[in-house]
Amino acid sequence: MNTGSQKIRLLVVDDDEKLCRLIRDYLQPHGYEVETVHTGQDGVRRATSDTWSAVILDVMLPGMDGFEVLKEIRKTSQVPVLMLTALGDEADRIVGLELGADDYLPKTFSTRELLARLRAVVRRSGQSGGEELQSQIKMVMVGGLSINVSSRTAELIGKPLELTPVEFDLLLSLARARGRVRTRERLLEEIRDRNYDVFDRSIDVHISSLRKKLDDDPKNPRYIRTVRAAGYMFINPTDDVG
Repeated sequence: MNTGSQKIRLLVVDDDEKLCRLIRDYLQPHGYEVETVHTGQDGVRRATSDTWSAVILDVMLPGMDGFEVLKEIRKTSQVPVLMLTALGDEADRIVGLELGADDYLPKTFSTRELLARLRAVVRRSGQSGGEELQSQIKMVMVGGLSINVSSRTAELIGKPLELTPVEFDLLLSLARARGRVRTRERLLEEIRDRNYDVFDRSIDVHISSLRKKLDDDPKNPRYIRTVRAAGYMFINPTDDVG
């Protein structure tokens, strides 16, 4: 249980009111302040008009589905989003990740798994005091890229990068290991707060999104190089000062 005085504010967007009550009743004793809404339109309105530690978002919503809600949220906010789905199709999970979801959970989840996944996305966003990815280095600078570890922000040639928490952690992990290959398994270990099953393409989807934001051509990379049958490597430029 969270013994601190500060509540973690959580928005749940799901048309299943019974499930919403179950989530609220389970999470409140763990220090979560939970608000629930039951339509996509209300989800967009509440997610973008207030400050939240995280959003739990159902994919199958009446009228406006969870993917559309996520698109609208990502226009103005990088709040951590954990998507719920009754669908087991990997393609649906990939769509959500490409749109900026931080994690996925099937509706067959246990409450303990929900809590663990939720803690993970909140911790990665830097809101719960987690120090797993912190080190003595507070700034990492690689060429025109600068990463501020303390504020969890990054800039490319002076322009702020709008990164999701997962993308930031991937970028930081790769940049700190620059010049060395990071396997997918190692990257997953570093960005996850516990071990659980993930599908193989999740890291690739996040890397693809990160490359787009870095304007990095995978065929002629300036930052992230794919190492066939191994993983990814952040190129070690001569002007590194991190």
